Amino acid sequence: MLRVIGKRLALLVPTLLGLSVLLFAWVRALPGGPATALLGDKATPEAVARINEVYGFDRPLLEQYVVYTGQLLRGDFGASIVTGRPVVEEFLTRFPATLELSLVALVFAVGIGVPLGYVAARHRGRLLDHSSVVLSLLGVTVPVFFLAFILKWLLAIQVPLFPADGRQDPRIDATHHTNFFVLDGVLTGEWDAAWDALLHLVLPGVALGTIPLAIIVRITRASVLEVQSADYVRTARAKGLTRGLIRGRYILRNAMLPVVTTIGLQTGLLISGAVLTETVFAFNGIGRFLRDAIFTLDYPVLQGFIIFIALAYSLINLLVDISYSLIDPRVRVQ
Repeated sequence: MLRVIGKRLALLVPTLLGLSVLLFAWVRALPGGPATALLGDKATPEAVARINEVYGFDRPLLEQYVVYTGQLLRGDFGASIVTGRPVVEEFLTRFPATLELSLVALVFAVGIGVPLGYVAARHRGRLLDHSSVVLSLLGVTVPVFFLAFILKWLLAIQVPLFPADGRQDPRIDATHHTNFFVLDGVLTGEWDAAWDALLHLVLPGVALGTIPLAIIVRITRASVLEVQSADYVRTARAKGLTRGLIRGRYILRNAMLPVVTTIGLQTGLLISGAVLTETVFAFNGIGRFLRDAIFTLDYPVLQGFIIFIALAYSLINLLVDISYSLIDPRVRVQ
């Protein structure tokens, strides 16, 4: 187990190194140079020269890269052009919102997707199987923003079962220590605040989790169909083992390996793909902040977001590798 973790952490170093080179080259390849991009309409020759001197853009490229890498290692991603606050501070303020939303979407996708895919495989060729395939195709093809608008119109406007936007009702006097609104409500005993924050997560969580749900259903179904016809499953049946033991230990456990990989990939996509969902529901997370950064050409924020997503994907892949060894003991000895 420790060897697997060590190998994956070692691979993280060249990944981040290569990403730093790409980001360094991207910023300096901007039209007119990074100083012109930062200044925008205010890019007078005097202002450009001043920015080049302040940020060191007039130094040799190798020296610039060494300084740039040192800043990244210290966690210094610069300051937002729009707000003037450090990029790390901006992300730490908004990340809990996106993480809460991603967790709700992931619970929705996995909690429904894995059982539905398994049941569909068990009833192959029947109505339930065909229905799950059709629904999964529909879930993949419907754009997230369109589904978000439909859910908002139906369940927040026409039938007001859930809040239409935001993270929490502003009329609630809630205490926020961690910026995880549901967790804050539980820790402080403000159950009305926790419940209200949870209600605000339902519609965006369902909208964001629909595509991962459809993909997980299809992968689970295909994996279970493949495993249940394997030789060791037929041998287990010939030995007279109970159906519950065969389905749990021999079929579902072995079928979970590709499913776990899919869940890991979809988790990274949830964090990085919340832009449209957060925009529709006015959800103040990283996705909405990134959208604003794209329109305002806030390059320090965009750089920080790219590095953040790379770290998130690497850590998620590490968790996937660890889960492999827990599900299949054969992985530990390879």
